[in-house]
Amino acid sequence: MKFVDEATIDIAAGDGGAGCMSFRREKFIPFGGPNGGDGGRGGSVWALADRNINTLIDYRYARRHEAKSGESGRGADQFGAAGEDIVLRVPVGTIVSDADSGQMLAELLQHDEKVLMAKGGDGGFGNLHFKSSTNRAPRQKTPGWPGEKKKLRLELRVLADVGLLGMPNAGKSTLIAAISNARPKIADYPFTTLKPQLGVVRTEESEFVLADLPGLIEGASEGAGIGTRFLGHVERCAVILHLIDATEADVVAAYRTIRKELKAYGHGLVDKPEIIGLNKADAVSPEDIKAKRAKLKRAAKREVMVLSGVSGAGVPEVLSALRAAITAARDTESAPKVAEYQP
Repeated sequence: MKFVDEATIDIAAGDGGAGCMSFRREKFIPFGGPNGGDGGRGGSVWALADRNINTLIDYRYARRHEAKSGESGRGADQFGAAGEDIVLRVPVGTIVSDADSGQMLAELLQHDEKVLMAKGGDGGFGNLHFKSSTNRAPRQKTPGWPGEKKKLRLELRVLADVGLLGMPNAGKSTLIAAISNARPKIADYPFTTLKPQLGVVRTEESEFVLADLPGLIEGASEGAGIGTRFLGHVERCAVILHLIDATEADVVAAYRTIRKELKAYGHGLVDKPEIIGLNKADAVSPEDIKAKRAKLKRAAKREVMVLSGVSGAGVPEVLSALRAAITAARDTESAPKVAEYQP
């Protein structure tokens, strides 16, 4: 199935039914009282989080969603039936925003969480409603109220414990395939990964969810490359695993490029706990690894872990550090964010 993480849709709640003006007319009752019923309420539009749905692809092609209008009132004191509501099922982790103003309307983070998106219009009053002690034969009725209409932007942000970041071709897909049940596309060219990949990593002590996010390039926070589309996914991650390709000539520049984009994007990404991994150690000599690790450690002012997603060297140590960082992040969710994590 194609991964679709954003869509723009138009929704319209149903209009309320019109009230009815009617009088009771029966044999031997020439001047019966008013009996026009009220109109029915229009159907509303709801959004429902469903853990069995993984993408927003249904809304990429079906962009118009309208609830039914309420029925008009009728004589003989008959009120119109209410219009049927419609429910838009979306994946857990979906953010709903107003497409025109950009204002966030809802964030659905729990299964079966239900939020009203557009309210149906109220039904109009029939003349029965206006009957009083001084007005015994009212000739008044009101039309139904229109339902709300909105243009919505749906955005899915993956829910993961660890976000796997790095420049294109840093070996992220190889690593997640080696340590989890995910099977991403792996190739020796940049931007092999064009959609987030989720994998469950199981260790002896616990398990956690790792998200392989598409490679970032300079200017990503302004939309370059795959751009801000996937930087938003990092917001939901508790810990960042920052992979750097050890075969790069300038590993410090690669590290600073990603950190610069995280800072430019904002939303607290630069302050998330981060573990730095110098990947592809099997493709570089021990002397080069030692020199590049020392340069990275000086530039980042924190420890740098060496690993290889292909041979598995250093991977258990990285997983242990991730597990400890996730536990620390969960324990301090209500406390100020930690700027860095020292494995």
